[in-house]
Amino acid sequence: MKKTGAQLVRFALEQIGVRHTFGIPGVHNTELYDQLNLSPTITPHLVTHEESASFAADAISRSSNSIGTLLVVPAAGLTHAASGIAEASLDGIAMLVISGGVRTDTGAHYQLHDMDQHSLMAPITKGCFKPTDYSSIIPTIYQAYELAISGEPGPVYVEVPVNLQLLTGEVEHMPSYQPAVATAEVDQASIEQAAQLLLSANQVGLFVGWGATKASKHVIELAELLAAPVSTTLQGLGVIDARHPLHTGMSFGESAVPAAQKAFSKVDCLFAIATRFSEIPTGSFGLTVPDNLIHLDINPNVFNKNYPAVHTLEGDAERLLPKLIEAIKAQRRQAKPFQAMAQTIAQDKADYVNQWLAHDSGKRVNPMNFFQSLRQQLADDAMVICDDGNHTFLTAELLPIHCNGGFISPTDFNAMGYCIPATIGAKLASPERQVIGIVGDGAAAMTGLEALTASHNQLGITWFIFNDGELSQISQAQQVPYNRKTCTVLPTMDWKGVAMATQCEYLLLDDAQRADEVIAKAFQFNQSGKPVYVDVRIDYSKSTRFTQGAVKTNFNRFDLGTKVRFLSRAVWRRIKTD
Repeated sequence: MKKTGAQLVRFALEQIGVRHTFGIPGVHNTELYDQLNLSPTITPHLVTHEESASFAADAISRSSNSIGTLLVVPAAGLTHAASGIAEASLDGIAMLVISGGVRTDTGAHYQLHDMDQHSLMAPITKGCFKPTDYSSIIPTIYQAYELAISGEPGPVYVEVPVNLQLLTGEVEHMPSYQPAVATAEVDQASIEQAAQLLLSANQVGLFVGWGATKASKHVIELAELLAAPVSTTLQGLGVIDARHPLHTGMSFGESAVPAAQKAFSKVDCLFAIATRFSEIPTGSFGLTVPDNLIHLDINPNVFNKNYPAVHTLEGDAERLLPKLIEAIKAQRRQAKPFQAMAQTIAQDKADYVNQWLAHDSGKRVNPMNFFQSLRQQLADDAMVICDDGNHTFLTAELLPIHCNGGFISPTDFNAMGYCIPATIGAKLASPERQVIGIVGDGAAAMTGLEALTASHNQLGITWFIFNDGELSQISQAQQVPYNRKTCTVLPTMDWKGVAMATQCEYLLLDDAQRADEVIAKAFQFNQSGKPVYVDVRIDYSKSTRFTQGAVKTNFNRFDLGTKVRFLSRAVWRRIKTD
């Protein structure tokens, strides 16, 4: 039978369960867009910029069982999307990246958008594919999809030459997608050894990452069985409900809140589950990890990279943790009591809240006042999506996440501009759930016009813009050593004007006493499908524990001469200023 390549691509995407694609049409993919417009199950979405397309696709994968999919033009479209593709790559997020390609049937050189796209994509994807004939298009997309979701997930790239899309070719049949069956066996002896190590410890602590999202109930059962405090990575926030008595917060070292620092101070056996010990969750590698480290991860390449482990478990947490729990129960029938620890954790959390409430924010909004008001009005299953910046760590420390998968943020690639398009992807994936964004004014300036996509699709999303007029995470880091802020003070942005231009509602929150009222009004707009910008005049004068700890850790790494030079410069500039 005769089929165009575009028809074959559409069939394959329908088979693997793609529901939404993001991108901008161009001369090398209009045939693909035309086919998707005919699909009963796939909706193609026009974005204002391909970077936003990649962030939206990333959020689809993080918040649903469907894979986030890009449909972009070659060259410029692909380079624009590269930041979001790289974010997915470093964060371990599945993504299907499909672009057109120049004609392969003319022999012409210097065609429009003609570049080696596979060299560009190779470092930031798990694999690159380019079907060369009609019969290979569907199998190629199936192969790319399996690669994206297998092992540690990640993005894959498929280039479909435009001549294959446009012209018809002969195919014998259109094969249905058959999911690959996992065949890896569980190493029971390794499981038994891990159980013995955990049971022989005086105090176990669990450090949990994003890869344990589907194993949330097993993490909780294991923590209660071992009376182990639970700390998470930034991505792992929400793997365990923050209301659970053993939940302590993000990280557990110098960059962690007091509840985590204290609960982990006596831990002599750390069980790290689905985390790579990367820079952010370790507070710039400032964690002190006990010698007795057990590390479970689906990717064996992460073992012993930053912290040596006495024992490793290779595999999916969802599959291995039940086996480990069985082995522990076989050796110890009763759970270890944890009421005293839980009381201490609760008191430390309450004390930290009171510290923030006691902070004088002057005429700006105290972050703790804001987050308390927000939490009271958020649904338990709400998705909170942050960008990259100071607001990220305020949210991590001050806003309890009540549901598994309830927090999303860029992490290891740390791309600014993530939040606004990611909330759009998440809301499209789960229209029944409440979705909000918390974003700094600098990051919002990067992708703020993408709000037009939300209003066009009548998506009820609220973005809380933490507006202080600076790139605050960096400007704060500049203030002490340099006593000046170079290129981190932002031009004044009229966010009300941006809201009007993108057909969104605008609300100003410049008084913490009005937080309940303003948040309630924003959510009321959302119920009728109206997106809202809330301009929050936030107070950043009090540093997060993350910032304090990371700065201290990095400063202590310098040799004495460098420390003296930095301190002398800071003092001299302060004297000159005074």
